[in-house]
Amino acid sequence: MTRTFVGALMFCLGGLVAQQAGKAPPAGKPAEPALRLGNFSVSLAVKDIAKSREFYEKLGFHVKSGDQAKNWLVLQNDTATIGIFQGMFKKNMLDFNPGWDRSGNALTDFDDVRSIQKVLKSRGLTLTTQADESTTGPASLMLEDPDGNPILLDQFVPSPHK
Repeated sequence: MTRTFVGALMFCLGGLVAQQAGKAPPAGKPAEPALRLGNFSVSLAVKDIAKSREFYEKLGFHVKSGDQAKNWLVLQNDTATIGIFQGMFKKNMLDFNPGWDRSGNALTDFDDVRSIQKVLKSRGLTLTTQADESTTGPASLMLEDPDGNPILLDQFVPSPHK
């Protein structure tokens, strides 16, 4: 009897969860469209680029691009991308590259940084730097999360919507 009751309870709860998953957002709060922010990496402010490179290579990363003599490298492993930068900025930051795939290849369809900027501003976010909305070439913007972590959206390719 207990097994039957538990089975029936699980069936009902499963149906309730499935029903809730398909529901729209609460009244008065429309769903916000997802932004395609592009390739993601973490940019690390390092003290000694040679030591950092050696350390991350021991974790299975390999150099993808950059110039160690100019104090910057981009490293990848199977699923992660990091940039190591010596003397270029003070804090670690999240980095998104609209228009690029994980290998740095240009995409033909993506959300342009200027379009993303308009959406972020409409959502009430404060930008610390802004892209020039009158341009269509490479551009960037920055903002900080509530804890002061910098986020850079750095687009290296022209807008797909010229």
